[in-house]
Amino acid sequence: MYRILFICLLFLSSCKEEQPQKEYTLAQKIANAHGFENWDSVKEFHFTFNVDKDSTHFGRSWIWKPKINEVTMLTQKDTITYKTNKIEQESLNADRAFINDKYWALLPFQLIWDTSASLGQPIKIEAPISKKELYKVTLTYPADGGYTPGDAYDIYYDDNFIIQEWVFREANAKEPSMTNTFENYKDFNSIKLAQDHKKAEGNWNLNFTNIKVITE
Repeated sequence: MYRILFICLLFLSSCKEEQPQKEYTLAQKIANAHGFENWDSVKEFHFTFNVDKDSTHFGRSWIWKPKINEVTMLTQKDTITYKTNKIEQESLNADRAFINDKYWALLPFQLIWDTSASLGQPIKIEAPISKKELYKVTLTYPADGGYTPGDAYDIYYDDNFIIQEWVFREANAKEPSMTNTFENYKDFNSIKLAQDHKKAEGNWNLNFTNIKVITE
């Protein structure tokens, strides 16, 4: 009896060891490195999108409730709440702003969410701002659909799949439209966010404040 039990346990252990490990795509590796596997538990995502240039400041705040498809935009002039799965004419401009600001905040997750975009093959190359050797992969959007069709992003990430810089190329132009860093990372309830995005030159910083990730 004991011998049979031992053989059964040995068989189960062998089966467990032989199970293949899950293979992740590059998009999944980058997204997961920033906490994407924890996103399903997020009930609310609060953040303020800021652009500070020299002595000027621009900011707008958001409350996103992804589980019920609800977004609230808060500015000095307005407070607008709308459903992301039912965009009305009066909420169209707010949704455009939300898509832009969310994209900056959660770029790694967009690699999973934006199923219409294509991700190229990575190469190791010198990054444009830091001059460090990083991996570069290009995300390209189709020419039709969305608010900014045909755009391309050269994404630079390190050995840990953490994004360090990007180059935005409007309409997939050869020359960069904007080049920024991804820095000052912080963990918010297991969601890893870059709080600052700076250019190589000039007093310019696109940054996030008042970040709150509320989970179930």
